[in-house]
Amino acid sequence: MSEPAGLNTLCVHAAHAPEAATGAVAAPIHLSTTFERDADGEYPRGYRYSREGTPNRTALEACLAQLEGGVGAAAFASGLAANMAVLELLAAGDRLIASQEGYYGSLRQFSVFAERRGARIEFVDLADAARVEAVLKGGTARPRLLWIETPTNPLLNVVDLPALVELGHRAGALVVCDNTFATPVCQRPFESGVDLIIHSGTKYLGGHSDVLAGVVAVREDAALLGRLQEWQRMAGAALAPFDCWLLRRSLATLALRVRAQCAGAAKVAAFLARHPAVERVFYPGLREHPGHTIALRQMRGGFGGMLSVCVAGGREAALRVAARTRLFTRATSLGGVESLIEHRASIEGPGTRAPENLLRLSVGIEEPEDLIADLTQALG
Repeated sequence: MSEPAGLNTLCVHAAHAPEAATGAVAAPIHLSTTFERDADGEYPRGYRYSREGTPNRTALEACLAQLEGGVGAAAFASGLAANMAVLELLAAGDRLIASQEGYYGSLRQFSVFAERRGARIEFVDLADAARVEAVLKGGTARPRLLWIETPTNPLLNVVDLPALVELGHRAGALVVCDNTFATPVCQRPFESGVDLIIHSGTKYLGGHSDVLAGVVAVREDAALLGRLQEWQRMAGAALAPFDCWLLRRSLATLALRVRAQCAGAAKVAAFLARHPAVERVFYPGLREHPGHTIALRQMRGGFGGMLSVCVAGGREAALRVAARTRLFTRATSLGGVESLIEHRASIEGPGTRAPENLLRLSVGIEEPEDLIADLTQALG
C-alpha cells in the first residue's frame, strides 16, 4: 500500500498484512532460533539464526522506521542496550556532549562508558545555545555525539531541536534525540535534522508495562544503520521474537493511547497548578512552563502524558501524597495505560538532581476526572 497520511493508519498497517499461508489477521510469533538452508547451502528466506534476525523483528523494525520517518531501525533488549549501541560509535578521544538533566540511568551510563572507553563526556545546559556552541567548538578532540533528551526526565525541560541540530552538525557531530517521552505522536525529531532517535520501547511504544525493549531509528544514513545492526548481532542484544510481537501489537494503538494520555495529563496539570498544596508543576503544556513556546512549535502532536509536581511541605509531604493515592500506582517506569506516581529522588538515590519534594506522574488512559478526584483526596 502507498504510505498513509494518518498516524493511526500507519500504526495499524505499517509492516503488517494478513499472513500469506493462512490468512491470519494477527501476526504469527516465530519462536524458532534456527532456519532451514537449501540443499546448496543458501538461505533464500533471509533468516538463518535468530540472533541475526527474525520475521517478528523485521516487521517491528520496519514499522518503527516508518513511524519515525527514517531509513531503518534496530530493536534491542532494553533502552540502555539501545543507548549502548550508539555509544559504541565513540572512539578513544572522542567527545560526547549531553544534557546535564535527564534520565539518571542514561547519564550514569554516559559517564561510566566514556571513562572506560577513553572518551570525554561533557554535560551542558542544552537550553543555553551559546554555551552549547562554545563547548562544541572547545577542546582539541572532535565532538562525536550531541545527545539530546526532550522533554527531559523528570523535570520536563524542553530544548530547541532545530537550533541544536544546526550547532551539532556545524561542529561535525552526530545528533541523537531520546524521543521516549514525546513519542512520534507528539514530536518528529527527524524533521528537525536529528540523525538518530532513541526510545525506551518499554514505555509508550509498549504501553502496557509488559515488555522490556529499546529502539534506535536512523534518519537517512544506511551505513550508520548497518553499523548499529552489526553491533546488535555481535553483542547479542537483539529483542526476542515474542517481545517483538508484543511491541508490534502495541504499536497499533500508539496514537490512540498517547493522544488520550496527552489530553488527560493536560487536565491533571491544570488542576495541580491551581492546588494550594502544590508548589510547582512541570508540564510543557502549561503557559508558565519556560519551554512552552518551543513546545508549541516542536511538539505539534501534543505535550505528552508525563508531568512532575513539587509538593508543599518537603520530602515527607510528597511521600504522604504518593501513599494516599488509590488510582495512581506507586511504581517506577511510565507510558503504560495505567497511571503511575513515584518519588523520583528516592528512586535515583545519591547524586539525584530531582527535588526531594518532587513526584513524577505518568498519566494513563483513565478518565481524567477520576484521576483528579484521586489526587484531590491524596493532597488532602
